[in-house]
Amino acid sequence: MQKLCIFVSMTLFSYLGWYLGSLVSEFMTAFLVSGAFSLLGVWVGWKVHHSYLT
Repeated sequence: MQKLCIFVSMTLFSYLGWYLGSLVSEFMTAFLVSGAFSLLGVWVGWKVHHSYLT
């Protein structure tokens, strides 16, 4: 269940980062912001799992 939480939140945060990055500039900004938001999504998914599902 932990891997599923991390995967879902990482995917959602990555998409959000790509969207916000593409509003600011072109491809490279969207790519970098998406990567940073993916890491944030991993952390959020881990926290959700350990706080609510264990």
